[in-house]
Amino acid sequence: MWLAAQRMHSALGGATLRRGEFRVPQLATVDLTGATVTEVVPRGKHLLVRLVDGRTLRTHFRMDGSWHIYRPGTRWQGGPAHDVRMVLATGEWECVGYRLHDVELVPTAEEDRLVGHLGPDILGPDWDLEEALRRLRGDPDAQVGVAILDQRNLAGIGNLYKVESLFLLGLNPWARVADVDERLRPLIERAQRLMRANLHHPEQNTTGDRRRGRDHWVFGRQGKPCFRCGTAILLGEQGPPLQERVTWWCPRCQAARSPIDPQARTGEPDRPRPVTVYR
Repeated sequence: MWLAAQRMHSALGGATLRRGEFRVPQLATVDLTGATVTEVVPRGKHLLVRLVDGRTLRTHFRMDGSWHIYRPGTRWQGGPAHDVRMVLATGEWECVGYRLHDVELVPTAEEDRLVGHLGPDILGPDWDLEEALRRLRGDPDAQVGVAILDQRNLAGIGNLYKVESLFLLGLNPWARVADVDERLRPLIERAQRLMRANLHHPEQNTTGDRRRGRDHWVFGRQGKPCFRCGTAILLGEQGPPLQERVTWWCPRCQAARSPIDPQARTGEPDRPRPVTVYR
């Protein structure tokens, strides 16, 4: 999201829109043509396009959304036409939003109505580690793998950086926040370092090894041997109903040091479960 915002800002910042088209029912009659873009900024997993006239356009990628940027006249290649939700174009660039979610247009002064619930942004100017730790510790019985994805605690960490950071700290995803309290700070600091290392390129490498199949410690590696101990990586589902996220971990390197949720749903490597994974 950070990289998408930087590229969108480079294309739209300071420019006047020659085309500002919504393809979502609630905003289908709104036309942003003629509006001037002040800036494009990320807020956690939300992308905010701020306009000179005092309005803000908010979009969210969720699992499958994206913005694609093309030169005028270039063929759009982000998917079928019916997946396009927005088009923002200047004389130089065409920004096409595919499968975008939570598309809203609000007064900039009311942005907090959309993103005010978020915790401090791990990559943003409002980052406050102590505040993030305070929020995490506010629910000591939460599973640490769920807690660091909860955007109300801290904004910006996604599933890939969750599982990779937990592995590097040797923490079981289902461990209680209270049981890993002394390791919360290094956990968040590690996630931030990994994210910053990947800010300026689309590859999300967490191992430092650029060879094919060696870019992640556990993410996407169900059934494959752990790079550290050789144990097969496990895959499970974690999170409240309808919000589950797939989770990879090494049962040896991340062995639970205290009781974990007995209802945790985990899958053995020899019994793969069909899941769709988006990076």
